[in-house]
Amino acid sequence: MFEDFIYVLGKYDTWLWRGFLLTIELLVISVTLGTLLAIPLAVARVSKKVWIQALPFAFIYVFRGTPLIGQLFMMYYGVGQLIANIDGIQDHWTWTYLRDPYWYCLLTFVLNTAAYVAEIMRGGIQNVPNGELEAARACGMSPWITYRRIIFPRMWQMIWPAYTNDVIFTLKATSLASTVTMMELTGAARKIVARTALPYEAFISAGVIYLIIVYSLTFGFKGIERYLRRSEQRSEPKTGKAKAATSA
Repeated sequence: MFEDFIYVLGKYDTWLWRGFLLTIELLVISVTLGTLLAIPLAVARVSKKVWIQALPFAFIYVFRGTPLIGQLFMMYYGVGQLIANIDGIQDHWTWTYLRDPYWYCLLTFVLNTAAYVAEIMRGGIQNVPNGELEAARACGMSPWITYRRIIFPRMWQMIWPAYTNDVIFTLKATSLASTVTMMELTGAARKIVARTALPYEAFISAGVIYLIIVYSLTFGFKGIERYLRRSEQRSEPKTGKAKAATSA
């Protein structure tokens, strides 16, 4: 069995490397664009006006309430088929991109990530202490400045662990791209199995790579979390000294 691992890693390392790069590409773009889209959705969700909440609520409800693989199939086989049936589309220069499953996978992951992150952000915004908001209003801050200086920094401090989990979830979700012919890491492993009939060796190799990615993400995000909480760490000694002086 050890010789089979050496054989898979030695002969098909290029496939695994390309799958790794595509997985990272899907993850980075999905998380980046999904987070940017989630910010206005979260702000709209905490609005006191029902008509502003309605559309973001429907979007989030649909994408959080349906399986990701169903969304991917609907996007690739459903929307893709509708686009293919447009007269003359296959002769247009855009057909080169519209027939590529990469764009359907990417769009699905972006929208799904946006829905989950928006709901995480909504909870973070609603948990910002009222005292800080009242202080901002007392200082004459506009709503935009309040969000930029008070709400968003505090929100990120509170939601960062949950956000980290969602990024890791998105990483694992990219494996579904292999169901629509994408050769990311899981797709590369499936292709190796089809070529060599060595399922254990191929999928264990891919699994180890996934574990390395998750460990790297966790390590990096922990460092960012410590940076985000630096203000709390600075205030703790002062708070302790104040309590000691009061008790004395």
